[in-house]
Amino acid sequence: MQVGIFGFESKVDKIVEEVAIAAGQGFASFWVPQIFGVDALTALAVAGREVPEIKLGTSVIPTYPRHPMMLAQQALTVSQVIGGGRLQLGIGLSHQPVVEGMWGMPFEKPVRHMREYLELLGPMLRDQRVSASYETLTARGQLDIPDAEAPAVLVAALGPQMLKVTGRLADGTFTWMTGAKTIAELTVPTIAAAAEEAGKAAPQIVVGLPICITADVDAARARAAKEFQIYGQLPSYRAMLDNEGLGGPEDLALIGDPAEIRDRIAVFEDGGMTTFAASSFGNESERAATREFLQGLL
Repeated sequence: MQVGIFGFESKVDKIVEEVAIAAGQGFASFWVPQIFGVDALTALAVAGREVPEIKLGTSVIPTYPRHPMMLAQQALTVSQVIGGGRLQLGIGLSHQPVVEGMWGMPFEKPVRHMREYLELLGPMLRDQRVSASYETLTARGQLDIPDAEAPAVLVAALGPQMLKVTGRLADGTFTWMTGAKTIAELTVPTIAAAAEEAGKAAPQIVVGLPICITADVDAARARAAKEFQIYGQLPSYRAMLDNEGLGGPEDLALIGDPAEIRDRIAVFEDGGMTTFAASSFGNESERAATREFLQGLL
């Protein structure tokens, strides 16, 4: 199992600083979300130019507002800038309230959309010409970006149909707010079977979760309930919590002493997790204790 850092910084300079710290401490990867702050790929181009070696991932870029040819162009440009096959391109559908309510785009046929998106994105990342007119997407042309290694493509896949598409057409999955039971019983067997059927290598299983090493569990749980409450409301994440029999994000967050948290992480690893992407939260001393704990996992 590898350990990465899942950062939520709001300024590019701070992201660069945190990437440098993570690299210096020996973490395998650093992940930047694409929500409503800085553009993740732009930030990673800057960070990767400044900080060598550590893998850099997006977690995750919504597909509906970015045509696959444009995303391939952006991703290959970043790969050219940072070099070394370091980029991990995490993509996902986002959520119906965001796609329709904020962007004014129809959230239609999401599984078909992702399948067609990946069928176009993959060849373009490998400098191949595409010419296809699908039900939800059309693309014709070829990119020319030299010295740019194609990034691994990870899909935020939660349900079985999306996992099957991901296994056949991508390199793995990046999950967030998904429990150990779901990872072991649904995520890993479904995506692995699809990848094997397609003749692909074993998929990456990157699991992102909030984590807080603390002696004040009640206070940390209250903080998690407040900071991550949206994930108990969005239907896709709500389904993941329900599958675990959990009431809210505070029940899934890794909160407690080092021994307890180490045991919980081991359950995820036993279930097939290949990378743990840790999102630290809490007060300054709790964050410091959490980072020390994470270094102990390396």
